[in-house]
Amino acid sequence: MTGKPSGEQRIGLLNGFAAYGMWGLFPLYFPLLKPAGPFEVLAHRMVWSLLVVALALLVLRRWRWAGELLRQPRRLALIAVAAAVIAVNWGVYIWAVNNDRVVEASLGYFINPLVTIAMGVLLLKERLRPVQWTAVGVGAAAVVVLTIGYGRPPWISLILAFSFATYGLVKKKVNLGGLESLAAETALQFLPATGYLLWLASQGDATILTEGPGHAAMLAGTGLVTALPLICFGAAAIRVPLSTLGLLQYLAPVFQFLLGVLYFGEAMPPERWAGFALVWLALSLLTWDALRSARRARTRPARSAATVAAGAPVPVRDTDTVAAGADPVDAAVELVRGTDRV
Repeated sequence: MTGKPSGEQRIGLLNGFAAYGMWGLFPLYFPLLKPAGPFEVLAHRMVWSLLVVALALLVLRRWRWAGELLRQPRRLALIAVAAAVIAVNWGVYIWAVNNDRVVEASLGYFINPLVTIAMGVLLLKERLRPVQWTAVGVGAAAVVVLTIGYGRPPWISLILAFSFATYGLVKKKVNLGGLESLAAETALQFLPATGYLLWLASQGDATILTEGPGHAAMLAGTGLVTALPLICFGAAAIRVPLSTLGLLQYLAPVFQFLLGVLYFGEAMPPERWAGFALVWLALSLLTWDALRSARRARTRPARSAATVAAGAPVPVRDTDTVAAGADPVDAAVELVRGTDRV
């Protein structure tokens, strides 16, 4: 496979850093939306995200998929599941950030790859390599240590991790591009979200009407901060190797963790440091194993050249690039799983 020109790779890396950087800086944005409550912020995010993504698709003239989707009830049902699951994820994350739980929220995205692998084993009957089993075991031990440290299970982290892993699983089955999928999901969320906002207004509790134009603009901005990282990711996905995207995915929870500890001043007693250290060890094992697997996959076509010349078909998995329109969930899942189907 021919490599991308260096200029294209630089553009891809910049877009990748921008995407994961913006996701990592989300904890700085949501507190600015107070006194709006989490449900009001969530509803605004759904409504304005649809408007922003619809405008982007209109500019790009990418609407053919919508008619095809409407003729496929099974895919529509999966989109509805994805919309419900991501609503839970968004809502819990907004609540966590606005209630001084940024560190615990970051933990959810650190352990998400481990949860994704566990779901692959339990639901898809995938087979793991020994290093991957070790990583999952270390991750489970980390949850036990953190449960002791918090005095309770880290529910916020677990809900975020499991909801996002479920979201990734459903989106892979739907097989839509990032912008298209977000448009379909927010289209399903639009009516309930709008109904809730109208009800708030009827009760006199809609802060978008009472806190001034600056606050209203910030609420409307939730659509842009949702769609913009996804657009940057799409630009990165077609220009840089999958292994690079898989490594960049850790930028977001790292930024969130650092913000929680250094900016918001959240407590990190020794037992929490121990739990996070175990999580980072598990991720290090997982990443090392995934990169090793990717290197082997890249050399497989060269080793099989003689077989191809002899006329035998050789299945080759493309681990170098991600197709245009790829989704961040897909890219993250592809690197960290690296599993062999039974």
